[in-house]
Amino acid sequence: MSHQSEGQYGRIDSMLAELEALVRVESPSDDLAACKKVVTAASEIASRVLGTPAQIREVQGRPVFWWGAAQPKIILLAHLDTVWPHNSFSPLWKIEGNIASGPGIFDMKAGFIQALFALKGIEGSVALVATTDEETGSATSKEFIKEISSQAQAVLVLEASLDGKVKTGRKGTAMYQINVHGRASHAGLEPEKGINATVEIAHIVLALKALESSELGTTVVPTMLRSGNTTNTVPDLATLDVDIRSFSMKELERVEKAIKSFAPENSEARIVVTGGFNRPPLETSATLELYERAEKVAKGIGIPALGHASVGGASDGNFAAAAGAKVLDGLGAIGGGAHAANEWIDTSRLEERSALLHALIKDLLND
Repeated sequence: MSHQSEGQYGRIDSMLAELEALVRVESPSDDLAACKKVVTAASEIASRVLGTPAQIREVQGRPVFWWGAAQPKIILLAHLDTVWPHNSFSPLWKIEGNIASGPGIFDMKAGFIQALFALKGIEGSVALVATTDEETGSATSKEFIKEISSQAQAVLVLEASLDGKVKTGRKGTAMYQINVHGRASHAGLEPEKGINATVEIAHIVLALKALESSELGTTVVPTMLRSGNTTNTVPDLATLDVDIRSFSMKELERVEKAIKSFAPENSEARIVVTGGFNRPPLETSATLELYERAEKVAKGIGIPALGHASVGGASDGNFAAAAGAKVLDGLGAIGGGAHAANEWIDTSRLEERSALLHALIKDLLND
C-alpha cells in the first residue's frame, strides 16, 4: 500500500490500512464461508479501531456484524458481501495517488470503514449493523432489518454516495420469472403439432416493454431468457426473468397485476408466473428530514453542501423506511464503478465523510 500522510483528522493512514485488510477478504454473497470470514475480519478491525470486538450474530443461518447498543436509537446500516466471485480482481488491492480499487471497495466496504471510525468517541444508543446478503436481495435479513429499524429514531445507510450526494429516494424492486409451457414436436417434420414456447415468450417480451412508464420512472426489463433444448425441436418450455423498478408502490402494483393477467396467444399454452415484490420504494417522505439535518451538520463542520438525489438502485434502506424509520442513504464512499470492473474510491474523502457521520450521530444523540 502506498503511504499517505495523516490528513485533516489524523486518521487517513489507519483508515486505509483497515480498508485494505477488509477488501482483501473476498466476500461474494453466495459463499457462506467467505461471508463468515469477512464478518470475523470486520470484528477484528472493530477491536483495533474501537477497542472492543463486534458481536457476530446469526440471522437465518447467515452471519451479521453488530457493534454497539443492544436496542439502538440510531442504526448505522451496512453490508459486507459483494457481487464479485473469488479472483475477479488482480491485484485484490491497488492504490495510486488518491484512487484505491478492489472488489467491493465502493459498494460498500469503504462505507463500513468510515462508519467504524465515525464511532470513535461516541457514547450513546447507537449500533453499526452489517449484513451479508444485501447484494442478492436480503432474503434472509430483510425481516431482521425491518424489526430493528421499527424501534430506531434514525437509520443511516452507508451505501456509496452519488458523486458525493446522499440518496433521498430509491426505486422499489420486483422480480418475476415467467414460464411458458408449450408442446414439443419435430421442427421439420410436423411443427404444426407443437406449441412453440419461444413464440409465446416473444409476445410476452413485447407486452412487458409496453408496461414501462418513463414519466413515472418505472422500468420493466426482460433479462435472462432460456428456451428450447435442441435446434430441430419446437420448444416446449421458455423461461424469462423480469426486473421491475419504480419510485412508486402503486406503479409496482400496476405492473404486477398486468403480468399476472397475461394470457397465451395459443390457448393450449400455459403461463406460470412466480416472484413478486422485493424491496418497497424509499420515498422522500422518509428521508428529507434527516437530509436537511445532515446539511446543517455539514455546514457546521465546514463541509460543502452535500446535495441529494433519487436513484434507481435499491438498498436495505428501503426496508428500514418500510418499517417506519427515518432514513438517510448514500452516506458512504465517494467514488464510482459499483458492480463494474473499475470499482474505485477517492481516498482523499474518507476522513471527511467519516467526520460528517460522526457529527451527524452526535447531533441526533443530542435530541
